[in-house]
Amino acid sequence: MADIKMKDVSGGDYSLFDLKEENGLLVIFSCNTCPFVVGWEDQYPLLGQITERNSIGMALINSNQAKRQGEDSFEEMVTHAQVMGYNSPYLVDEGSLLANAFGAKTTPHVYLFDKDLNLIYKGSINDKYENKNKEAEKFYLQDAIVNMMAGKNPNPAETKQMGCSIKRI
Repeated sequence: MADIKMKDVSGGDYSLFDLKEENGLLVIFSCNTCPFVVGWEDQYPLLGQITERNSIGMALINSNQAKRQGEDSFEEMVTHAQVMGYNSPYLVDEGSLLANAFGAKTTPHVYLFDKDLNLIYKGSINDKYENKNKEAEKFYLQDAIVNMMAGKNPNPAETKQMGCSIKRI
């Protein structure tokens, strides 16, 4: 995991090591405008509560460097986080360095690490976009957290991430 300091919408600077808690870290690559993010981001505050209750750090990362002068500017990120009620750091990944280090492809793209920073789950938040009615039936990320906290391996440990491509330069 890269030790890259990133600016948060609160004005602070954090690395993922700073945000890791006793039981691990949840990283979600996100942005302001992708229709997939828009469809899932109402769950970010709930995920923030779940991770806080379980002593898991959480970070939302915006790696859309090619849109940094527009919809994914820092100023727009600040406003967006306030409007959506984000309760976890929302960080700017300048130059998409962290996305490149992770191999992140889309927004959203989820990575859950255990207390030793072993990657134990990656992929989608749930199966919302796999279903015709766009209602989640399988809660991959929440199940992975429950399993991790019970000392079990998540099953599945990886799902297909769905979303918009990260806008790199």
